[in-house]
Amino acid sequence: MFVIPTHATEVHISAQALERTLQTQLFNGPDGRYYLRGDAKSACYVYAEKPRITFNQDRVVVHVHTRAKLGTGVYGNCVGVSLTRDVDVSVLPDAQSETIGFRDARIDRLSNSRELNFLLEPFLEHQLPQQLKVNAATLMRQLLTKSAETTGYAITLDNLKIHSMIVQNNLLVLDVDTILSVR
Repeated sequence: MFVIPTHATEVHISAQALERTLQTQLFNGPDGRYYLRGDAKSACYVYAEKPRITFNQDRVVVHVHTRAKLGTGVYGNCVGVSLTRDVDVSVLPDAQSETIGFRDARIDRLSNSRELNFLLEPFLEHQLPQQLKVNAATLMRQLLTKSAETTGYAITLDNLKIHSMIVQNNLLVLDVDTILSVR
């Protein structure tokens, strides 16, 4: 068995990888939607869909499309107003031990409807950034589970420590120390 401690390894994460994480952890309802109010069978509802992630300077920007039927349900129909808006929230990357997380959520673009914003603001400022958290060590261990089949060597991650995480050229760049075992 070899134990390989590595220091100052860079891990690059694309916007598309973060999008897949968000879709798996939050936008996993019917048709890839996240319902803030109601559900797919409700007459009146509010949902977000189609998350898209980009990078802007030092921030990660999450763009979502929202649809709402706000009003009162009457005989299976929503009597009220229908709204469709694109909204953006940006967050700063925040590394803690093995976890990729985000902080300082800032709503960059919101709707012009007070009623819709009342529902969107807690979602954009709290729920969305919390759901983007990923334990990087767990994810890397999952990736390494098939190493024996593909390389002939069983490679395991014994330890991972994230030192920093920054947005750099359309990538989220992590500076990590790892300890790998090869059997």
